[in-house]
Amino acid sequence: YKEKCLYCSTYNKLWRDAQEGLNSLLSEEVPTESSRPERDRVVFFQRLASLYVRYTQIFRRLEEAYDQIAHPQKRRLIRGLLDATMGRVLELKNEMVEKEFSEFHYMDDVILDLKLTPEDLEIPIPRYFLSEQSKVQRDRQQVLSRILDLMATAEKPKVSLQNSSKSRPLRMMVRRKNLEMAEISFFPQPADEGRALSLEEAVKMIQVTERARQGRLRAKFMREIQRDEERQKRAKHQDLSVANTDQAAVRIQKVWKGFIQRKKTKQEREEEMIFLGMAMEPDLSQPCPAAVLAEANKARRRARQEEHEEDFQKALVFITSSLRETEGPDMRETMKDQIRQWFIECHDATGSFPDYPEEEDGGSALIFAAKTPQQLCVPWLACTRPHRSLSIMFISLKLMEELKAEEEEEANKKTGGKEQTKDKGKGQEAEETLLFQDEEPGLKMLSSAFLSDLQSGHKTFVGKSECFYSCSPTEDPCLEEQLLLSVSLTDSGSVDELMRQELANWKLAVDRDKGRKAKPSGKKKKGSKSEKKKKKEKDLTADRTIESLYQELVEQGLLKPAENVKLQDYIGDYNYLGTTLRQMDIEPMPSLSDVRQLIPLYAILPLGSQVLREKAPLVKALLLVGPSGVGKKMLVHATCQETGANLFDLSPLNLVGKYPGRTGLQMMLHMVFKVARLLQPSVVWIGDAEKMFYKKVPKEEKELDPKRLKKDLPKVLKSIKGEDRILIIGTTNSPLNADLKSLCKVYTKIILIPRPDYGTRYVMWKELIKQNGGMVTSALDLSSLGKVSDGYTPGQMVRVVRKVLTEHRLQRLTKCPLLAVEFVSHLAKIDPIFQEEEEALKAWYAKTPLGKKRVKMALGREGEVDVPEKGSKDAKKKGKK
Repeated sequence: YKEKCLYCSTYNKLWRDAQEGLNSLLSEEVPTESSRPERDRVVFFQRLASLYVRYTQIFRRLEEAYDQIAHPQKRRLIRGLLDATMGRVLELKNEMVEKEFSEFHYMDDVILDLKLTPEDLEIPIPRYFLSEQSKVQRDRQQVLSRILDLMATAEKPKVSLQNSSKSRPLRMMVRRKNLEMAEISFFPQPADEGRALSLEEAVKMIQVTERARQGRLRAKFMREIQRDEERQKRAKHQDLSVANTDQAAVRIQKVWKGFIQRKKTKQEREEEMIFLGMAMEPDLSQPCPAAVLAEANKARRRARQEEHEEDFQKALVFITSSLRETEGPDMRETMKDQIRQWFIECHDATGSFPDYPEEEDGGSALIFAAKTPQQLCVPWLACTRPHRSLSIMFISLKLMEELKAEEEEEANKKTGGKEQTKDKGKGQEAEETLLFQDEEPGLKMLSSAFLSDLQSGHKTFVGKSECFYSCSPTEDPCLEEQLLLSVSLTDSGSVDELMRQELANWKLAVDRDKGRKAKPSGKKKKGSKSEKKKKKEKDLTADRTIESLYQELVEQGLLKPAENVKLQDYIGDYNYLGTTLRQMDIEPMPSLSDVRQLIPLYAILPLGSQVLREKAPLVKALLLVGPSGVGKKMLVHATCQETGANLFDLSPLNLVGKYPGRTGLQMMLHMVFKVARLLQPSVVWIGDAEKMFYKKVPKEEKELDPKRLKKDLPKVLKSIKGEDRILIIGTTNSPLNADLKSLCKVYTKIILIPRPDYGTRYVMWKELIKQNGGMVTSALDLSSLGKVSDGYTPGQMVRVVRKVLTEHRLQRLTKCPLLAVEFVSHLAKIDPIFQEEEEALKAWYAKTPLGKKRVKMALGREGEVDVPEKGSKDAKKKGKK
């Protein structure tokens, strides 16, 4: 095992580097003294951006280390730090949006100070999202494919007119009829014999006959020219046969020297371009052997992770059973003595025995929580057996920490009480001045739900580093300490049963001595309001299994398989002019790379991690707005593929004719979100989201009832809680037709996807040509092609590339390389997205809640902070309160 550990030294170092960076960040974020608010919004945003970038770098390191380290205990600690770091990144992103009033941020100066590249800002997607549920995803995919196969076989096969041999005479008749119709439409038919020709008909007939005569003469003339050319070729061949050998040698040398010189010139030009850094060496285009070997080693380490995890689970079972045999009896007796002592103390204080806590409330855990740490320390530390030294140390340390925490709380309460007594004697004016001193205007960091997890994880790494660097995962000195506490918790159930019966016997004995009837030990508690509400929510499909619901949704077309696309397939280049344009008070249009960075933050990370979904800022609905062809649907499918989520399609056009009526709609929504909760993560896609919020439904769409979900969708959103990994994603290319107020109530996050800029188009042409089997050579002017294709969407570019790179064209690439003209001719047949359409979408986005705030700040309120001043009306109202 020691030899195998040497392979992980790189990732151990990566982990240590991440811990050092995390230590420096925690020292900045958790200062000893409370920092004063920052008045300057720009300075405050720079601090947020710096923290965001640095946490992103730690996130990337921890993700790489967690993917490759095989030690189970190390992986558990890294996993906690990884989830907490991801949560802190999401919190900082949310705070940056609230302070800058924009979903897109440009941090060129921060990247330059930290000596990073734009690629370092890419949010990585943890690979454990798919690896930890690979078996579940595989089984689910098999069930889905089987249902789809059954649906395909159930449909009646349609007889093809082309493949049927009996239909050949019919095809010949159709073809002959088409030829006759073509002749009729091309050649004018003679007029009836009994009717005189009009002037127009006569002119048309003369034109036809004259053109036919000229065509015959032209064909005869061309035939004669071809004969003359053939005669000249024959004469040349006769002259060459008569020529001497010297002339033949000169001609051969001429052709050969020209070929050699052209080849040499081409090679020198390529070498010059490589030397200048404007072209790549041919060897680099092929996969490097070292890179291939590294990928093989990574796959080998992942397989080793599974082996060590199996060994670790076996070790857990063995150590737990041995601890239960050796330490279990003494621990149970100690717990019983403590509980009996609690019975006696309660009887002495109140004159009667207490009621034993129910299992639902925690059982004996409430008893130990009610005792002070001083009372708990005595029985545990009284035991001095040598083999229990580790457990005593572990538990005593825990209790000492609780003692310190309790003493600090008492001290804070005392000091707070003194200050309150001093302040009581002062008047109202003094209270207002103190209020203004406490609420100093400025910007402050919001409270974090993940900083405590980061601190505890870092302390664990520092305090128990020797445990994590042991030779074997099963030979861990800290493992027994952790399992001892878990054994005590599991044994508390059996202790509760015995002590509950013993308490009942004590009560019977006391009542018998006093001559009274024994009271029933247990009292029925009234259900809480939340439980009553849960009882009111009826399960409309309580008698059905999840498999039957899943199959019905697939058959109805509401649950669909996601297309095999990844987020990295969404091509986009970094916006290098974003910071410059904002400094000039010009709001830049985001690039597709900026859009690609938002999808992991708002969709993929919360869906993949349960911890992030519960504690990070909650995003229930996301709206993707942009022209048709910019990749909105592709991002939805990429989200499902990266997280292994189910894809439910509730688009208005997909719901036509399905589950009619009010009861049918309720049943459909109940089934969809019940399956989505039980088989989470899940994505509910609503295409053409503007149809649901039409200002006025068009006449041609009234029968389709596109506003069917308008009233029920907000209710469904309220039912989605933090523990539900369900995300609603809407896509639209014409949001101007929708009611903005109702649309923004449902979709809290709106992302505007623009047309690709020049850098994105340049990269996209290059990648699309390679993906479709083409070769990019010096003959293909990608720069000009990227400039000419301004206004075209990625979807249109994909269609053009597929039309150009046919099988026949791919076979001729070696002899005839690709040219930009071939793509331009197909682009000319497609209408681009004009600037006016994009400006209309941009103006619409400025009317959204976040867009309005951004416009107000851009109009001159950049340095102002929304905090009431001392002399304002709001401040006076607060002072009165």
